[in-house]
Amino acid sequence: MDRVPCASASLAVWTAAWLAGSAAADDVLDALGPWSEAHDVVAADAATAAVTDLPTPDHAGAGLATLLVLARQRVSPIGSDARLVMPAPGDVRGLPGPEALRVAAMEAGECAVLAGAGLAAVPAPVADGVLRWTVHLVDEVPPAAHPSLSDAEHDLRGSVRDAADTLAAMDVARPKAGVREEIADRLRRRPHANWPAGTPGRPLRVLQHADEVEAILVAASGDDPGGAVTSSATLARTDALRPLATAVRAARVAAVAETVRALTAA
Repeated sequence: MDRVPCASASLAVWTAAWLAGSAAADDVLDALGPWSEAHDVVAADAATAAVTDLPTPDHAGAGLATLLVLARQRVSPIGSDARLVMPAPGDVRGLPGPEALRVAAMEAGECAVLAGAGLAAVPAPVADGVLRWTVHLVDEVPPAAHPSLSDAEHDLRGSVRDAADTLAAMDVARPKAGVREEIADRLRRRPHANWPAGTPGRPLRVLQHADEVEAILVAASGDDPGGAVTSSATLARTDALRPLATAVRAARVAAVAETVRALTAA
């Protein structure tokens, strides 16, 4: 099943806005609609279920509204802090324990950390049209590990140039037939996220740019990518694109962090 990040960004931003009083609960539920026709929520294990009253994964999940109520009940004096974390092999910045959360978030490539409520939620499709959020208890949340929005935007643009130059130097950047159409089609099919009123324009532009670069990455990483037909050329291409993928993740994390900051500022 094709995974399209990043539902966790929507959950983090909208939940933070709701906890801060700048969005209604129905707005949060509507905002998650583009990511799946239906959502359900379960506890990661029996111990988490006992604390949260969420069902365990072997039972039918609760609705997303249950997660919002739980977050409201558990919110701490630090307030509505919520974050997007996008771990990858060798890069687990900002990802808290426990180990089960780390494993699940790494597999999904994303999670929403509701730091103010001591919760983290990892999305995964469990059936056609159903996205399941598995909730973990988080005792300690590491300091937010992300670049500033301006640095992330600068790094993303620089990584695009560096990747293009490197691929051209390796002679594996020749365009393949239909690549522009493939990129445009992927962007058309991507869920179009909605954001709360008052979301600053700059993080929205960064998120849009990250979507565009991700579509290019997918096209560049596919079969027969610009003539890279040998195993050594394929490996070289992968190495050249890895920093770009890292920059896309960092840009999304920074954009979400700036949006949450703006929406929850007193």
